Amino acid sequence: MEMNAHYTSFVAVGDSFTEGMSDGLPDGSYRGWADLLAARLAAAAPGFRYANLAVRGKLIGQIADEQCGPAASMGADLVTLVGGLNDVLRPRCDVDRVCARFEEAAALLARGGGQLVLMRSPGRQGPVLERFRPRMERLFAWIDEVAARHGALVVDLFASHALSDPRMWADDRLHLNAEGHRRVAEAVWQALGLPAAADWDAPLPAAPPPGWGARRGADLRFAREHLGPWIGRRLTGRSSGDGRTGAHFSAELGKAFWTTPADHTNPGPVTDWRRVQP
Repeated sequence: MEMNAHYTSFVAVGDSFTEGMSDGLPDGSYRGWADLLAARLAAAAPGFRYANLAVRGKLIGQIADEQCGPAASMGADLVTLVGGLNDVLRPRCDVDRVCARFEEAAALLARGGGQLVLMRSPGRQGPVLERFRPRMERLFAWIDEVAARHGALVVDLFASHALSDPRMWADDRLHLNAEGHRRVAEAVWQALGLPAAADWDAPLPAAPPPGWGARRGADLRFAREHLGPWIGRRLTGRSSGDGRTGAHFSAELGKAFWTTPADHTNPGPVTDWRRVQP
């Protein structure tokens, strides 16, 4: 129990990656690496509190403006910030502006006093990654500099060979699947200096590549179910996060709230945790 005595509260901010897409639960909600990490921390810390403020589709400026103030005010022992990738994957992007807003967000969270954790986001093998690699590498180099200035930890998922394997990604080719999220949770756990449960970057077993027909069928489903709607949102200026708030943010009250498990020895899914009254 002493191993994580310094982490009795955790707040996560960011976009769909931290919200948990596409680690789906039977009720249609998402779990994801942040919820998995929170449950592990809660199992060793009675009274543990957790809040996930991340919202899919958010740009780094929106994360800074909408999530970081409430997160910083919570005074968590542990804070994670992942953002900027939605920006650099857009056709037009001012990378310098993205980096500046990222530092604003990190500086605000660092003032909250807890351990700040930043990440180099994972990338799926394929032409999309190669097209945007220069932008991503500029952002990630900046994240290293920001971390050094603010005493933050950096979890380098971009360098992971296992997480670049297409089998770690959901059908939308934008979000990790359940196994990918499990590995990210383990990577952050180990970055915090906690004892490893597994090698999070272990390669998947070798498997024969899918045949031509299977690949073309997957491409058609991807275009119909994911690429087309994404293009439609871009053309109309909409976002998948429009009208949404973080899982632990009350739009009615305009503030974030904590959740905690009823039994820290058996935390269970975060979706079953109870809200902590202010």
